[in-house]
Amino acid sequence: MSFERITVDPDRMGGVPCIRGLRFPVATVVAMVADGMSTEEIVAEHPDLEAADVAASLRYAAAVVGERSPLQHPV
Repeated sequence: MSFERITVDPDRMGGVPCIRGLRFPVATVVAMVADGMSTEEIVAEHPDLEAADVAASLRYAAAVVGERSPLQHPV
């Protein structure tokens, strides 16, 4: 799976996955969604973001969790 909107740069934000090279972590977007914000609210509050960035963040988070989920790999 390719994540063109997600960048990881060891020299930026300590290598934390971010949106399109911005200093905006994927985890921040996921947390806003988890707190009940809609895509429209997130984009309105953070004009550098686009609706596609929110969707890409959620897909990226789902892929990462799927790879590492202890529920899929019982001890």
